[in-house]
Amino acid sequence: MSKAIQFDTAKPLDFVAVGRLCIDLNANEINRPMEETVTFTKYVGGSPANICIGMSRLGLKSAFIGKVANDQMGRFITGYLNKEGIDASGVTVDRTGAVTGLAFTEIKSPTDCSILMYRDNVADLLLEAGEVREELIAEAKLLLISGTALAQSPSREAVFQALDYAKKHGAVIAFDLDYRPYTWTSDEETAVYYNLAAEKCDIIIGTREEFDMMERLGNNPERDDHITAAKWFNHSADIVIIKHGKDGSIAYTKDGSSHRARSFPAKVVKTFGAGDSYAAGFLYGLMQGWDISASMEFGSAAACIVISSHSCSDAMPKAPQVHAYIEACLKGEITAASN
Repeated sequence: MSKAIQFDTAKPLDFVAVGRLCIDLNANEINRPMEETVTFTKYVGGSPANICIGMSRLGLKSAFIGKVANDQMGRFITGYLNKEGIDASGVTVDRTGAVTGLAFTEIKSPTDCSILMYRDNVADLLLEAGEVREELIAEAKLLLISGTALAQSPSREAVFQALDYAKKHGAVIAFDLDYRPYTWTSDEETAVYYNLAAEKCDIIIGTREEFDMMERLGNNPERDDHITAAKWFNHSADIVIIKHGKDGSIAYTKDGSSHRARSFPAKVVKTFGAGDSYAAGFLYGLMQGWDISASMEFGSAAACIVISSHSCSDAMPKAPQVHAYIEACLKGEITAASN
């Protein structure tokens, strides 16, 4: 069995994420279209923010690098990070009048969910390279970047600055592909910057469709996972996880092996949040020194807990919850019909 990537245990900070901070407004009236939804509940959102919250809940010392609007929503986000024990000293405040990104969620059914995004002139995409704190990354065992932050300048350059610092100081780098088409101007632009960033990363996590987008400039017409993964092993990657929705995830490793993990039942409320909680659980497992399959299993169970809840960030579980969930599933106490 493949063992986890080695992390520098001498570093005082476990995890730092860079990228999107926004607000999720999740529909309270579920099982109906957004046109008929009247009230929403506010949560902190954004994939890297959710993953960072997830890591902190799991007991890891975590920090965030990003930018928020100079408004009530921005203060809500930084206050939440502080409350969760996350070092927000790397979060700067925009002074140009930019706003906080909003994500309204529609929950028509447990499997029919969508997100309506407001992403014009958002503060998180205005993070500048000079605002990326080298000392935070130097102290971190693991840096997470997220694809949405690559969509526009100056955030794009800030991500590459963070990657440079991580390489300089020996941090492991994870890339959550997090492709959101509405922030990009063309498929070709997306492919170029995703590929340039991925070349520098040790762990790459994404859906089959996200890897397809990256391969628009390549040659993999059969959408072969092995071809996809092998490309990144020629660069920095040690682990490539390709997610296939209901068919589960496959982790490919540099030694040529592939890994799957058992999936768990869940009483699904909504589908979003699964990827973020999976990433947090998986990365947590790696940082505990677990093997690939055990880390994937933990991530899968964490995802089940989150999709069984109304929120994403608020529902991120603590480690005992995840272990208890796995144990209950193995005993048959949790099924898809009853949670």
